Amino acid sequence: MTRRLLPLLVLAVLLGSTAALRRFEDRVLTSQQRAPRWYKGNTHTHTINSDGDSHPDDVVKWYRSHGYQFVMLTDHNVLTSVEGLNALHGLDARFLVIRGEEVTDRFGTKPLHINALDPSRLISAQGGSSAVDVVQRNVHAIRAADGIPHVNHPSFGWALSAEELAQVRDLKLFEIFNGHPQVNNEGGGGVPSLEAMWDQILSRGVLLYGLAVDDAHHFKRHDDRTASRPGKGWVYVRADTLAPRAIVEALERGDFYSSTGVELNDYAVTDSTMTLTVRETVWSKYRIQFIGRNGALLQESLESPATYRFRGDEGYVRARVLESNGERAWTQPVMVAAAPR
Repeated sequence: MTRRLLPLLVLAVLLGSTAALRRFEDRVLTSQQRAPRWYKGNTHTHTINSDGDSHPDDVVKWYRSHGYQFVMLTDHNVLTSVEGLNALHGLDARFLVIRGEEVTDRFGTKPLHINALDPSRLISAQGGSSAVDVVQRNVHAIRAADGIPHVNHPSFGWALSAEELAQVRDLKLFEIFNGHPQVNNEGGGGVPSLEAMWDQILSRGVLLYGLAVDDAHHFKRHDDRTASRPGKGWVYVRADTLAPRAIVEALERGDFYSSTGVELNDYAVTDSTMTLTVRETVWSKYRIQFIGRNGALLQESLESPATYRFRGDEGYVRARVLESNGERAWTQPVMVAAAPR
């Protein structure tokens, strides 16, 4: 009798151990899923639902097949449904489609476009009595629809100055790089570049975070340099999970960096330092620059990792990585004030 029971006892012990192991693995997996990680994504994309040249399904497939973890569809004054797209292409913790809308308005001849990220409903263009008023009314409407607003391509049609952007309230995000070929990222004719505008705004004490985006319209015009093609600019967002609110809330609090090709291994800010580590490639060289009030170069490093120690009189500190073939990355600014005496 004892001999016959022994195999059963061994089997029971093994089964119990296996169950315990599975419970342990589940706890480890849950812990790993909750730990913040970087997600690559694009917050400004168009389809045939407005002025793009491709079906939403084809647009989503492009981003998933090119290593993105999320994409936001932001057609002009259209809220494209994403439920079916996520059913077909979404993968838990690997790929996500987030709804959005490019609220498209104007004041006189100035085109004023504000993205709504993950809104609960379609938002109508609000109009207004000035360029600033138009933007402000649309920002309020986006907030009322539970969306996160970001101002798009301020120099498209030379629509918004740094002074005007600095007047907009309840706004945290605007584009410092847009992949469309006609949005004047570099400024001109006395108008500063978008990055210089960013420094002007920050120097006024207004905290805005800077986005790099595709603004992709054309997925079929591969050899056309006048086309607005995908893969030009993106963000890496640090979030606890790949979910719509987790992503947009991380953007809202500035927990991301923007890039046209440079990738970071790590980026960390403490009460006293800012440190970043570049994921270097063998064919490139890098300069890591720390920027402060009025765009002043505070420190430059040719080595990675690079650390900047806050002095307290910089106004703000942000980092920029320049790659030898023209690619860039931008971290988000940290406001710095001298401690009271």
